[in-house]
Amino acid sequence: MLSLYVIAAFGVVIVFSFVTAPRRASVEGFFEGQVAGRAPGLWTLVLSQVTTWIFARSLMNSAILGYYYGAPGTLAYAAYYLSFLTGGYIIGQLRTREASSVQDWLGALFGSVGKGGYNVVIALRLLSEVFANLLVVGLIFNAVLPEVANAGTYAIIVVAVLGLAYSAWGGLSAALRTDVVQMVLFLAVFGVAFIYLIASPDFSMAAIITSEGASGQRQGWVLLAVAMLQVFSYPAHDPVMMDRGFIADPKTTRNSFLHAFWLSALCILAFGVFGIHAANLGAAYEGQLLTTWAGMFPSWVFVALLVSLLVSALSTLDSALSSASRLCVEELRLAPRSLMGGRMVMVVFMVLGGALTLWGNSTLFDAVAVSGTASMFLTPIMVAVFVFGWSVPLWSYVVSFGAAIAGAAAYFLRGAEFMAFILPDAPKYEQLLAICVVVLVVGFAAVLIGSRRVAD
Repeated sequence: MLSLYVIAAFGVVIVFSFVTAPRRASVEGFFEGQVAGRAPGLWTLVLSQVTTWIFARSLMNSAILGYYYGAPGTLAYAAYYLSFLTGGYIIGQLRTREASSVQDWLGALFGSVGKGGYNVVIALRLLSEVFANLLVVGLIFNAVLPEVANAGTYAIIVVAVLGLAYSAWGGLSAALRTDVVQMVLFLAVFGVAFIYLIASPDFSMAAIITSEGASGQRQGWVLLAVAMLQVFSYPAHDPVMMDRGFIADPKTTRNSFLHAFWLSALCILAFGVFGIHAANLGAAYEGQLLTTWAGMFPSWVFVALLVSLLVSALSTLDSALSSASRLCVEELRLAPRSLMGGRMVMVVFMVLGGALTLWGNSTLFDAVAVSGTASMFLTPIMVAVFVFGWSVPLWSYVVSFGAAIAGAAAYFLRGAEFMAFILPDAPKYEQLLAICVVVLVVGFAAVLIGSRRVAD
């Protein structure tokens, strides 16, 4: 019966998404998000930003980190949402310089090498978004249909096909319009579950704030340090956020980033509370917390949590696909700027993301950590140009890029035997912190030396 409730509720969300998507598609709407020649309004942009950043992977990460490391774990993940503030700053700097995208700006400074390196990183980021959100879909249906063999696999395929269907119809304009509906539904469903949690007799906000988690707070504080090191460059490598920074006027865009910050941070912190509360009750960690929650809450609360996750997964898939089509068509020019060209790109990304989901690493935070580390090559460049007004040579960019990619690869391959000779003998998040520090030291050194030579 529980599975029927989840499937029925999620079916309603999908129907609403199809109904909300524009009936007629245009090239401008598909790639630029315009509807009837008009840019989206403030709250359309705000809700679209929020729903594409509190996606299923993020919600689960916040809860899992809260379970293991208490309030510092959830706070560490919420710190990534400062990206709306740093991202708003980056967008403002790019628009002041009359750049129409990050690629446009990097191309003006470093030519095809600058654009090419960045495009590789964001292509991997988009694939990770498709992969990680489909992964959560699979986990959910494995949890609610344990008696059905390969239930998660079937669910991944169905959601991938349905998400692709309405995304490919309208592109960015469809993503913007459906994001609003999906975000309102998410807030309503999740809000009911959260109110139940804080009203329950065994809930204590003081216990949440002081919780040690299941594994102690130390690694949560380490992750907070990692987030603070990555948060300046992190939004710049997220094409979903960057695309939304150029489709409205500067004032609307700036306000949308400010509102998106506080709203998304509150949602992430609130979802993390469910993980912290589970640890406080001494509940065993099962099924990425999904099985744990099934035993903790009434069925209707558990269904509300699952539907919240499914809505957030669906809302991210359409935005990731629309950004992928823009990347491959408008930046890489791998397909014609037409509806068919954009739709073919979406199909390719969905197939690749689905394949990674059925085969890849199931550790959800790895996708964030690896892509966040890879993005750090941009931090020294942006600080030098935006803050100090320096001119950075190409070789400095290449060194910073190489250091960041090497750091991301080192963290991803940390389990390999040969990495024991490179990484410190420490918990994985302390290894990640060490990697981030080295990446930034190498990048800033290259930029500082190169910029001085250019100035001389």
